[in-house]
Amino acid sequence: MSLLNSIVGAVTGNQGAQGGLGSLVGALGSNPQISQVLGGLLANDGEHGGLGGLVSKFEQAGLGNVINSWVGNGQNQPVSGEQLTQVLGSGAIGQIASKLGVDPTQAAGQLSSILPTLVNHLTPNGQVPAGGAGSTSELASLLGGLLNKA
Repeated sequence: MSLLNSIVGAVTGNQGAQGGLGSLVGALGSNPQISQVLGGLLANDGEHGGLGGLVSKFEQAGLGNVINSWVGNGQNQPVSGEQLTQVLGSGAIGQIASKLGVDPTQAAGQLSSILPTLVNHLTPNGQVPAGGAGSTSELASLLGGLLNKA
């Protein structure tokens, strides 16, 4: 079974609000395209090199401590939309905003509110799984399924 199923387990185990997954489910409900965007960010076949690639981008931007807090078992450090734009680049944030139908500042803000929780739940053992987070279609399907489980 995929590590991505841990997200569904957390939601169906009534831990949604506890682990911050309530905001993730809320984001999915308000804009279902977010699952495609998250797939592009975190999936092995996504545009950004998967979960490991995202960790590398944070480290290169001098924010390795932030994403490592999400991967680790401690408290998640927040990330601002501006920091996320610094990590991914304004071009990538612009493309994400276009997919979501919002302006780049809103897109970065939405992602900054849900990425810490999602990365945390994709790394339950405190490290990036060797097999990554799965394919874009697996991640998008799982995230879409959260709406039905919540």
